Amino acid sequence: MDTHKKLTIGLFGFGVVGEGLYKVLLQTPSLKATIKKVCIKDAGKKREAPASLFTTDKWELLNDPEINVIVEVINETDAALEIVTTALKNGKDVVSASKKMLAENLELLLHLQKETGRSLLYEAAACASIPVIRNLEEYYDNDLLHSLRGIVNGSTNFILTKMFEENLGFKEALLLAQQLGFAESDPKLDVEGIDAVNKMSLLLMHAYGILKHPSQIAFTGIQQINASDAAVAKEKRFDIKLVAQAKKLLNGKVAGFVMPQFVRQDGHLSFVKNEYNGVVLESSFADKQFFYGKGAGSFPTASAVLSDLSALRYQYQYEYKKRFHHQAAELSNDFYVRAYISFDDWSYIPRDKFMAIEEWHAEAERKYLVGIVHFSELRENSWWKENNTSLILYPEAIIEDLEVRKIKKLSLELAGLI
Repeated sequence: MDTHKKLTIGLFGFGVVGEGLYKVLLQTPSLKATIKKVCIKDAGKKREAPASLFTTDKWELLNDPEINVIVEVINETDAALEIVTTALKNGKDVVSASKKMLAENLELLLHLQKETGRSLLYEAAACASIPVIRNLEEYYDNDLLHSLRGIVNGSTNFILTKMFEENLGFKEALLLAQQLGFAESDPKLDVEGIDAVNKMSLLLMHAYGILKHPSQIAFTGIQQINASDAAVAKEKRFDIKLVAQAKKLLNGKVAGFVMPQFVRQDGHLSFVKNEYNGVVLESSFADKQFFYGKGAGSFPTASAVLSDLSALRYQYQYEYKKRFHHQAAELSNDFYVRAYISFDDWSYIPRDKFMAIEEWHAEAERKYLVGIVHFSELRENSWWKENNTSLILYPEAIIEDLEVRKIKKLSLELAGLI
């Protein structure tokens, strides 16, 4: 059996990533991978490739016995799902970059991979050029991985960088991101954290074997962050980043969410600016490891697709070891977090829900507090992202029961109650 399989590719999509892949493959003949056909929607659009390469008929690719790999890099979730499932059922391996489609249908896609014995690889779906999925899949044992913290959305990171370094307002920074092509004309997916939580769903699977639809993971974006929050962060010597975080708790369960966080100015994630992504993994013996690279763009994303294609030459498959060969971890909301919350009107803030309030600044027009709140309060309610309220978690935000009891005891002692 030839372990260096020749790849004959059917490519869906010839936008930024598809065209990038086409150009990259022309420059890497050693890969023995050729694009036989590209399926596109608009046949009349001028493209920098031979016209004979293109078709608008998906079945020319999906039913061609010579095509043994389908690469899917389109923006439509339902169409992407149909392409991927049909390709697997037709005995073809698949490489996909559609994080929303993958995250929302992961259970079905796991089942199909087992049933068909074909590979579905999607390194490009998590952090574009950063090989984080393969590293989580192959390198880190579930029991040894303490935590994962990542900036996984380049658009929001670009906006926050401009707000901090050039003192732009949120709307100005968003407009600039759109002009430079880092944010979509409808930026809701990025700005409200939806893109990041889709990626988090994939990372939780490969880090801890946790299978969760994105709607089951607590998240918010940066839509409420404003200039006064940036000013407080600077005063406290923090930056603000949108962070996807997972952490193993003392009881073996996992805390996981996507929320804005203060990050220390000398920390790894503070170094990640503009459209870059960065992921910090912490494990028992390797301590902290930092992955950094471009999180979007034509060639960075195409490089991740290329890496998956290269792996397919050796019949590589995700084994989902942490899901199927270990005891899969469980996502938990039973922990506390230290949070900064800013607001215009304190009547919307349920102060009785806080286990402790450590700071309270009510004199300025924009008010804020720093306090400790049970995470289920955030998971089950939305007051913290309504009425122009914003929430930012502290570094080392997660606090477990034992530490909370100590804080409670100390506050009672200071109040002279015990």
